[in-house]
Amino acid sequence: MKTLKLRIKDKHATQLNILAGAVNFVWNYVNELSFKHLKRTGKFFSAYDLAAYTKGSGEYLNLHSQTLQAISEVHAKSRKQFKKAKLNWRTNNSKAKRRSLGWIPFKKTAIKHLATRQSGKKSLKSTIQLSLAKGKKLTIDLWDSYNLALYSINTLELVQDNRGHWYACITVKDFPKVKGGDGKVGVDLGCKDAATSSQGDKLTIKQTQKWAKKLTIAQRANHKKRVKAIHAKIKNTRQDLIHKFTTSLIKDNALIVVGKLQSSSFTSSKLAKSVYDAGWFEMKRQLDYKCKYAGCHYIEVNESYTTQTCSCCGSRQNSPKGRADLGIREWICECGVTHDRDINAAKNILAVGPDRLVEGIPSV
Repeated sequence: MKTLKLRIKDKHATQLNILAGAVNFVWNYVNELSFKHLKRTGKFFSAYDLAAYTKGSGEYLNLHSQTLQAISEVHAKSRKQFKKAKLNWRTNNSKAKRRSLGWIPFKKTAIKHLATRQSGKKSLKSTIQLSLAKGKKLTIDLWDSYNLALYSINTLELVQDNRGHWYACITVKDFPKVKGGDGKVGVDLGCKDAATSSQGDKLTIKQTQKWAKKLTIAQRANHKKRVKAIHAKIKNTRQDLIHKFTTSLIKDNALIVVGKLQSSSFTSSKLAKSVYDAGWFEMKRQLDYKCKYAGCHYIEVNESYTTQTCSCCGSRQNSPKGRADLGIREWICECGVTHDRDINAAKNILAVGPDRLVEGIPSV
C-alpha cells in the first residue's frame, strides 16, 4: 500500500467545506451516541453497530452510504487507539477556538478516475469523480505529480490544511516501482549541509534562515495569514528538496548507509534551529520507505569518530575534534590527503555499512 497526496484546485473549496460540515455532523452524532451507550450499558459500540443508526441519513446530508460507514469505522478505530470513552467534538466554524480541519473519506466503489491530461511542458492534471447521495456526483480537478493513470486506486480521503487548501490522500495497491541502481553510498547528516554523500553530492536547505526576515516582519505586524503562508512555503520547499535528493540516491544505488543521529539530542543547544531546518527525521523516513519500494538496502550505523578518522589511512592526528572545531570544513591528514570533513565522514560511514549487512551488497 502507498499513499499519494495531491493538491485539489481551490475552485472546489466551497463545495468541499459544505461536505466537511456534514461529515462533522455525523462524527459528532456517533461520538455522542457511543458515549451515552457506554454510560448506560458499560459496552462500546462497534462500527457495525453504529452503521445501523446512520443508515439512510446520507440522503439528507448529501453523503454516500460508504462515506457514512467510513466515518463510523474511523471513529471506532480512533476510540480504541486513544483509549478514550469520548473523542473530541468536530466543527468547521472558523470562529471556534478548536476548529477541526476538513476531512471527507471515500471508499473504493465511490471513486472513479476519469482522465489524466498534460498541462504545460511537465505538469499533469487529473480529474476524479466521487459518488454522493441519490446518484449525485462530485467531479474534482487536481494537480497530479504521480500520473494517476498508472495506479489502481483503493481508498481516498479529502483533507484540509490550516490555510484552507484541500488535498486528496489516495491509497493505491498496484503502482509502478522504481528500480534502484547498483552502486553504494554513505550519507553524513549535518547542519551546514543537511546531507552529504560519499560521492560528493550535498543537500543544503537553510529555508528558515532564508525566510527569517520576512517571517519576523509578518509576526510583528500580526498578519496571521502571511505567517501561515511563510511557514507553509518553508515546509513545502524543504520537503521538495529532500524528495529530490533521496530519489536521486535511490536511482543510483543499491546500498545506502546513513549515520545514526538523534535530532532530540540537539533540541536544547544553540544548533536546535539548524537541526530542525535540516529535516534529518524526514530524510531518513523517505529513504526508508523508498528503499523498500525500490528493493534497495537502507541501514543506519554508529557514526562515532567518522569525521575525525581519515578515510584513506585511518589516522586521527590532524583531524578537527569536538564542537570547538566545527568551523573547520577542510583538513589535511598526516598522509598528505586533503579532506572535506563531511565527504570524509560519509566515506567512513559507508565503510561501516557492509560490515553490518549480513547478506552483502545486492547486485541489481
